[in-house]
Amino acid sequence: MFKIENEFKSANISRTVRFTEPLFEKLNKVATENDISFNLLVLQCCKYALENMSEDEQEN
Repeated sequence: MFKIENEFKSANISRTVRFTEPLFEKLNKVATENDISFNLLVLQCCKYALENMSEDEQEN
């Protein structure tokens, strides 16, 4: 289950990522509702996705 944590306080590598408007709005809403930054939410979503990939997906 996805759980919001605050382990990415020292994230310091900058990248540009483009979102579709609907995805951006959903992520922004979740971040606001949980009183965290948009950036922190995106980092946690990425970590969760990587940790929950199937082994077949990880090999490719």
